[in-house]
Amino acid sequence: MLGETLDLLASVPFWAAVLRIATPLIFGTLGVLLCERAGVLNLGIEGIMVAGAFAGWLTVHAGGSLWAGVGVAALTGMAFGLLHALLTVTLALSQHVAGLGITLLATSLASYAYRVSFPKVDSPPTIQPFSDMSGWLPLPVLQTQTPLTLLALLLVPLLAWMMMRTPLGLAIRMVGENPGAAEAQGLNVAHVRTGAIVAGSALMGVAGAFLTLAAFNAFYFNMVNGRGWVCVALVVFASWRPGKALLGALLFGFFDALQLRLQQAGGGAFGLDIPYQFYLMLPYVMAIVALVVVARRAAYPQALMKPYRRGER
Repeated sequence: MLGETLDLLASVPFWAAVLRIATPLIFGTLGVLLCERAGVLNLGIEGIMVAGAFAGWLTVHAGGSLWAGVGVAALTGMAFGLLHALLTVTLALSQHVAGLGITLLATSLASYAYRVSFPKVDSPPTIQPFSDMSGWLPLPVLQTQTPLTLLALLLVPLLAWMMMRTPLGLAIRMVGENPGAAEAQGLNVAHVRTGAIVAGSALMGVAGAFLTLAAFNAFYFNMVNGRGWVCVALVVFASWRPGKALLGALLFGFFDALQLRLQQAGGGAFGLDIPYQFYLMLPYVMAIVALVVVARRAAYPQALMKPYRRGER
């Protein structure tokens, strides 16, 4: 058994699966991180991912290119992000309630649009998804991935540099820590927060599009399957840092890929008759354990979930 486990951990297909599973989590976690760094909790991610997955897939099914599908998914995310900003920044409503409302709205609209677009279809129509980057890169693990995975990996250092080394990143962090001080420095808190929410929601839409344009070739109901909520937890695990967010996404991908292999091995993988449900819950249990361990020391943005009205102190 130990030898089989070591062979698994040394195999390229296993780590390729880890990276593939982690890709939508990377996009989504970066999106949530950007929103929360600006002081806004965006629980609309689950619905935005569903809407992005459907919008991107429908664009390609209608004859658009794959990258056009990614663009439409991002625009869909931006539209819902703008609505979320209107509710939470402009109207200063509860961020929890607004986010859950966005999730219900986006999920319902995607379901309705699918039923209207394909009223007599029993199985979802398929498209030609992104092909892998075989021959592009020297690393075998990356050669089996799609360009969207490479984009997700490149976004991590780019977002880290932007947040820590640019005036824009400083502005985002200021409105998330002390919006009053940010306003005293001449920043428009509402504009900065709105921009961060819209940009973060665009990444959430792309996270959903990855599922229909790269991981699969069709749109299925419940295909997001809680990944949005995992992204919210991973941001806390990452202490609102892009590099640690990548690590958290890969860690979840590792346990998810592991449970798939263990299911394939059957209950005899450990010499015990273990129900398959145990393997299904394994990545989520490990995510909760990691979250509990790390969250106690996490330094969250001080103005997170606190509405701000211009001129108030």
